[in-house]
Amino acid sequence: MTEPLSPPSYPIDHLARRGAANAPALLIGDRITSFAELDAGVGRLASWLLEQAGGPGERVASWSAKTRTACLMPLAAARAGLIHVPVNPLLKAPQAAHILADSGARLIVTNAARADSLGEGRPESCVVQDLKIAEEVIDSGGEGLPPSLAQPDDLAAILYTSGSTGRPKGVMLSHANLWLGAESVASYLKLISDDRVLAVLPLSFDYGQNQLLSTWYAGGAVAPLDYLTPRDVVKAVARHRATTLAGVPPLWVQLVESDWPAEIAALLKRLTNSGGALTPSLIDALRATFPEAAIYPMYGLTEAFRSTFLDPALVADHPASMGRAIPHAEILVCRPDGTITADDEPGELVHCGPLVAQGYWRDAERTAERFRPAPPASAYGGTAVWSGDTVRRDAEGLLYFVGRDDAMIKTAGNRVSPTEIEEAATASGLVYEAVAFGVPDARLGAAIVLIVRGKGAADREALAAHLRQSLPNFMQPKLIEWRDALPRNPNGKLDRVAIAADWQAEVTA
Repeated sequence: MTEPLSPPSYPIDHLARRGAANAPALLIGDRITSFAELDAGVGRLASWLLEQAGGPGERVASWSAKTRTACLMPLAAARAGLIHVPVNPLLKAPQAAHILADSGARLIVTNAARADSLGEGRPESCVVQDLKIAEEVIDSGGEGLPPSLAQPDDLAAILYTSGSTGRPKGVMLSHANLWLGAESVASYLKLISDDRVLAVLPLSFDYGQNQLLSTWYAGGAVAPLDYLTPRDVVKAVARHRATTLAGVPPLWVQLVESDWPAEIAALLKRLTNSGGALTPSLIDALRATFPEAAIYPMYGLTEAFRSTFLDPALVADHPASMGRAIPHAEILVCRPDGTITADDEPGELVHCGPLVAQGYWRDAERTAERFRPAPPASAYGGTAVWSGDTVRRDAEGLLYFVGRDDAMIKTAGNRVSPTEIEEAATASGLVYEAVAFGVPDARLGAAIVLIVRGKGAADREALAAHLRQSLPNFMQPKLIEWRDALPRNPNGKLDRVAIAADWQAEVTA
């Protein structure tokens, strides 16, 4: 077992000073922002945010596409001593309103259309500021706040992630969590100052936000992209001469089916994957499409940022492996009593070390379920994340995913709570009960099936329309089926296992 690492950690806003002053840090459209301009812009935005929020320690939310403001917010909020709460731009108003209320955000920076969509759902204590104002502040030329003196354990961000039994919960991340995560990824990806990272993932995800942080740690440049079609990605790689691309399996499926001129495909030197496993056939397709790129399969969870990666040299011979622990992480495979499993014996993946988050925001009960004392064998000790995922470790120390213990649906790179879909369905007033579950899908990883017990002559199309209005696209069921009755277990609760099994039996009959 490796000795625990005790690296220094710095306030996360210091990343704005990692690169050479005149080197490019951010590439948006035709605009190139240097590191000197990034640092100055972060300082100005930080000063304005602090004034708007009322004082240090307050939560400030951002809800937008990948604008310059959205990219600077993680550093600017931290420089001001505030806590950043990024909201996924794919979410609809009800989910965004929940995040604002749950986090106690005092400020949300967004555009007029999104602000209007919140309506009465916006908490009265949460002030709205327009993105256009924030952009003007960044360009104002005024004096900004200097780099912060935050301590490693000071709270820097709350990232909301779906839970299997309810609404999204906020994961609390410290300056040390974010800094060491950036350092770890930059290290094992071997990022350098000449790299240009095309950031296509939502910045509200830990994986997406790290596109910014790890690149800036290495002194490289990030090109944020909100794409509509795979062709947009091809064009952006060519335009920015991108060397690095992070994605999820559904995106890779689309990209390998796209037309890539050889000279553009050759620009990419590394591809990183999380949010679902790469199949051997997809790995083969990636190799054929991007022959110059090293492929990095990865596994992570928001509660501990990232846990494992597979060295590109091992991908060909071990395509199904999750790899080994990333720098600053200790990964143990444990039995229920906390002892370490034998080789090839399934057990729970337990993540120990300084990447472990501080728990769930204002949710002691769910924090106690997931964040528990590290197993006795841990070199770090302290608090560990007990993932709920079953894995096995082979004789070479490589990890393999076995199954997920909770009911989360992992679709199109998103972790979706079935409860949230079910609550949206019953809120329509058209159904009495609903059960959502995932089924294997070649393009999505898992497709969502919704089984409902409807009310009388309820309008079935109206239910689908309601879900389109109240849930983001990635939460939409691929199939909705109506039943007159749903099976229950001895406790009188809906028997989810039986409902899913019955549906599967009908499909295969």
